[in-house]
Amino acid sequence: MILHRYFARRFAVMFAGTFAVFLAFMALLDVVEQARRFGDTGAVFRDFVGLSLLNLPQSIYAILPLILILSTIGLFLALARSSEMVVTRAAGRSAMRALVAPVLVTLVIGIFGVTIMNPIVAATSKEYDARVGDLTLDGGNVMSITRSGLWLRQGSERGQTVIRAAAANADGTQLRDVSFITFSPEGGPIRRIEAARATLTAGAWTLEDAKAWPLSDTRNPEEWATTYPTLDVPSTLTADQIRDSFGMPSSIPVWELPAFIRDLQQAGFSARRHQVWLQMELALPAFLVSMVLIGAGFTMRHQRSGRTGVMVLFAILVSFGLYFIRNFAQVLGENGQIPVLLAVWAPPLAAIGLSLGLLLHLEDG
Repeated sequence: MILHRYFARRFAVMFAGTFAVFLAFMALLDVVEQARRFGDTGAVFRDFVGLSLLNLPQSIYAILPLILILSTIGLFLALARSSEMVVTRAAGRSAMRALVAPVLVTLVIGIFGVTIMNPIVAATSKEYDARVGDLTLDGGNVMSITRSGLWLRQGSERGQTVIRAAAANADGTQLRDVSFITFSPEGGPIRRIEAARATLTAGAWTLEDAKAWPLSDTRNPEEWATTYPTLDVPSTLTADQIRDSFGMPSSIPVWELPAFIRDLQQAGFSARRHQVWLQMELALPAFLVSMVLIGAGFTMRHQRSGRTGVMVLFAILVSFGLYFIRNFAQVLGENGQIPVLLAVWAPPLAAIGLSLGLLLHLEDG
């Protein structure tokens, strides 16, 4: 138990040091990047620092696997340099047992990342997008999904229009049971339209079975209501804008993703990308463990064996290869070419199995 605590403390200290180095380095780079992007918007240095602090959690969370693999390599190189692994083996402890503590620490880091860091990243990402929208004056997202249906917003020099629909097709270009409420540039409502269906065409919404009520300069809107078999409402929206307005799944806390997925499906949209992301977050601890096992498999050896630099290079290349395979499987899962669970869980579990096989071969032959 004492040996396990010692290895756990060494690994935690190595991880903390590597994490701190990457945090400081990325913070400096991000401040420069924010100044480059928004230097011509009238923002000052304080704004650049604030944007960098909001963007930093997402950046550091994305490279967590890299930090783990480098921490593992650093730990076992240090243990090999001091011959502590040789002493551990001579005391009757196998290298596999020496891996228990780093693996447990990695599981704790992974669980902390999913349960604590993920909501922090989601909150800071939303605030970052909002501040960027204020600086660039692009208005942010145009879509919102709630239990009451789908909400869209479009605007022009004539005013803003809020659109609510009970359901939609997969890309949001065909709406059912839809309402349009148009507001003047001064902010007051000027027209309301109810329609059975609405289809987005080039530069307009084409409404079917529509009824329009004027909301300005009249005391009884129903008296002046008009029905239309078809009605075109000018629009600045495009299918790409609607699709992009869903936002990144990473901007939604993992605790809220199941409810958001249900709302998406009830609104008629495909939630496959969000389902894949949810499973990827749940699989993060396993993926981090696979990184630790890969690093251990190539560096848990005495330095007198030679080729230490080559082994470190192999460990980094294999870890990057696993990261690429994981992202490739994610794309296949989002496109529906392979099942979600297979796309998410197969890469880390396969890497864990292969790494354990390599370790067993090196230790027991």
